[in-house]
Amino acid sequence: MPLTRDFRETIRARTARDPAFREELLKEGVDCLLAGDVDTGKAVLRDFVNATLGFRELGELIDKSPKSLMRMLGPDGNPQARNLFEIIGCLQEREGLRLTVHPVREAVSPAAKFPLP
Repeated sequence: MPLTRDFRETIRARTARDPAFREELLKEGVDCLLAGDVDTGKAVLRDFVNATLGFRELGELIDKSPKSLMRMLGPDGNPQARNLFEIIGCLQEREGLRLTVHPVREAVSPAAKFPLP
């Protein structure tokens, strides 16, 4: 389902006035990717790019065509890990952020556990 103009404008206005929201939006996109929800992660990153620097500026920063970037983060896009990490790295740098991964152990059923060597 395509986003309505009102939704895009709401996200753009919120990201413009609220740095904490921008940070959480970027973090959520990366968290979704790390959790294996690639489609949602790409959609959130696409919303983040549209609401902040735009695909034209992102393309200039990482020397890639804006249309290629839009396709990568589009619903049918299948970006290579190298490209995805380059996009995320650029977005972090532009925002002055460094996202990190912290392990969180979750309860796992005994049947799902893998034996340790």
